[in-house]
Amino acid sequence: MRTPMIAGNWKLHKTLQESSGLVTELIPAVADNRTVEIVVAPVYTALSKVAEVIAGSNIKLAAQNCHPEAQGAFTGEVSPALLKDVGCHYVIIGHSERRQLFGEKDEFINHKARALAVAGLGIIFCIGETLEEREGGQMFDVLRRQIRYGLKQLSADQMAGVVIAYEPVWAIGTGKTASDVQAQEAHAFIRALLAELYNVQVASATRILYGGSVKPGNIDGLMTQPDVDGALVGGASLNADDFARIANFQPPG
Repeated sequence: MRTPMIAGNWKLHKTLQESSGLVTELIPAVADNRTVEIVVAPVYTALSKVAEVIAGSNIKLAAQNCHPEAQGAFTGEVSPALLKDVGCHYVIIGHSERRQLFGEKDEFINHKARALAVAGLGIIFCIGETLEEREGGQMFDVLRRQIRYGLKQLSADQMAGVVIAYEPVWAIGTGKTASDVQAQEAHAFIRALLAELYNVQVASATRILYGGSVKPGNIDGLMTQPDVDGALVGGASLNADDFARIANFQPPG
């Protein structure tokens, strides 16, 4: 059985006070939820404060990015060791915004993945196709490339710390969401690819999240799909009531 994960990516939002207030609201709203792994990813400057507020709760901390090197002349960057030191359990890498806006390539993302695995941090590894790639029939080729090169040299044992987040780029922040069937199709392909690259055991154990305009109104349907193991939530994670409803999803039946 794969434990569902609901992770909130706050992106570039929330001051220290606002971050503290958001998790203070969230804690009691999800306190009784012991069947879902709940994760929040604030901005770097709020990580320490949020870690302090959520201590002792059932909410875990993630960072939105990292640099693969442990230390050195890398002005403005933050290493896996520093993120672990501040209390992070997970780090998000490969997000489409990092790929598109900051030009991050599969090789660099893979460098991060290997560094995080060595540091003992969990990895939320994002992949996904653009609308142009989907309409051009390239979706599966894109996902295959991103997984093959992004997870290169990670062992089967290290894959135990990897969570994959499928985020169709055309659905991020657009209000458009992949249908339940579209999400399941992509997730099933990803799981089959993991079986090919690793083995059936790794494929069966790896959690695959859906991301792309996830809201309280669509989470229940998404979670009925056999290969959807949770969600990476953007805008809706900035509201405690909305994010709690998503974390406390109620699949019909």
